[in-house]
Amino acid sequence: MVDTPLENFPRAGFRRRFGSWVYDVLISIAVYMVAGAISFLLFNLLIKFGLINMQGFEHPIDLQRSSILYSGFIYGWNIAWVSFFFVFFWAKSGQTLGMKAWRLRLQNQDGTRINKMTGLKRLLPTLLGLGNLTVIFDRKNKLSLQDRLTNTEVVVLSLEANKGRL
Repeated sequence: MVDTPLENFPRAGFRRRFGSWVYDVLISIAVYMVAGAISFLLFNLLIKFGLINMQGFEHPIDLQRSSILYSGFIYGWNIAWVSFFFVFFWAKSGQTLGMKAWRLRLQNQDGTRINKMTGLKRLLPTLLGLGNLTVIFDRKNKLSLQDRLTNTEVVVLSLEANKGRL
């Protein structure tokens, strides 16, 4: 799919990014909790059907906490779903729910929508939102660490451009 450049909007400063970050952290916590509930349900089902041995532990949580492998799978699953949340919305519309509320959109610097690979590349340098602190020191360009590393930008949309679905 060829993506045409979108309208030209000003880049977002730190305050708007931070407001959006607060909203998205709350949503991320909820996604993490739901993913955790599902992973623990699946873990318990695997124990119930005898695919995982309790190894003498009385409760499944004790087994999970004692095993690096099981903990890694469960926490990895949870983190993967939070990552999916961001990459999905960034690639689909350029906006997470928090970004929508603050009228922000992520896009390539040429104004086109980012793809999933660019979204994945943004995750690590985002550093749980700390990459946005560089915007404070770069008042001219208003680019965060993750923006610089992936040639993307976060722009402030007009009220009209922000209408519509995610």
